[in-house]
Order: sequence, then structure tokens, then C-alpha cells
Amino acid sequence: MAIIEPETDRLLLRQWQEKDKEPFAALNSDPRVMKYFPSLLSKAKSDSVVDRAKTLIMERGWGFWAAELKETGAFIGFIGLHMPTDDLPFSPCVEIGWRLAHEHWGKGYATEAALAALSVGFHQLLLNEIVSFTAVGNLRSQAVMKRIGMTMSGNFEHPVLPKESPLRQHCLYRLTREQYAA
Repeated sequence: MAIIEPETDRLLLRQWQEKDKEPFAALNSDPRVMKYFPSLLSKAKSDSVVDRAKTLIMERGWGFWAAELKETGAFIGFIGLHMPTDDLPFSPCVEIGWRLAHEHWGKGYATEAALAALSVGFHQLLLNEIVSFTAVGNLRSQAVMKRIGMTMSGNFEHPVLPKESPLRQHCLYRLTREQYAA
């Protein structure tokens, strides 16, 4: 399987490397970055996320890519496409997602790279629909979803989170191939 590595003007979305593990663990232990996740990730758990993402990219040619600034070569987080394994009300599906280090927020990187990931999804993978979802309070991620052309499709309770979790209520955004083409 050929590995797809999209590029934008400022970013390279690429296969994960060992050197990405340290900065990825740092962002996964940042309470600002992880505010809408159930918990911070330990170094071991963060490393296992990298290993899994790398394996899925090797198997499929695409996935949650490591995001690198072209100008400096700095790792800034991940952006890409993924097939969730949780039993979600809209499964099976392909989601678009991102997680960036706090110092790289507000610079348009998530939107820029997400648009490149959508292009891969619709032009190369020929997907009919791509979804995205987040906790209802995560307005920053919802703003990216809207900027890339996705529309709100309703709320759902994330089945993996406990009933008492304030993060259990999620919102779902969708984008079809027809909407993307328009």
C-alpha cells in the first residue's frame, strides 16, 4: 500500500516517526489540549497512540498523520482521517480529526490541513461522506468543522464515556461528497 502524505502551503502530513513521540506525549499531557477528553494521556498511552496510528497508515496508506511545519520541521500534532472502532450511532464511518499542541492554535493549521485531508478522502479514497464529532462544549473544534464546510447533524451520547461524564454529550458534523464538490 502506497502511503499518502498530503502537503499544504505550510504543512506536511506524514507518517509518524520515533522523534514525534516526545512532543506528542507533551501535548497529550497538556490540560488545555486535553480539556475535551476524559483524561490526560500517560507517556506509555501516548506512545501506543503513535504506534497504532503508524500501523494503520502502513496498512491503509492513510490515517491520522503527524503534522509537521515545513518551514522548521517542527511536529505540531496530528490531523487526518480515521475509521472509529467505537460503536457509534453512525458507524461505520470515516472521521476527520485533529489534535495540535497549544502553541500552534489560532494559526489556521487545523483548517488548512483538514482541507487537505478532505481532498484525500473525497478525491483519492472516493469516500461518500466524512464525519467529525466532539464534546458539545468544544467550540474551537466545531469552528474548524464549520470552516471546512461540514454541517451540524445533531447530538449523541458517546457510548465509551460514563453516563455522568460532562463530556458524554457530543455533536456530530457531516460532509458528503456532493456537498464537498459544490
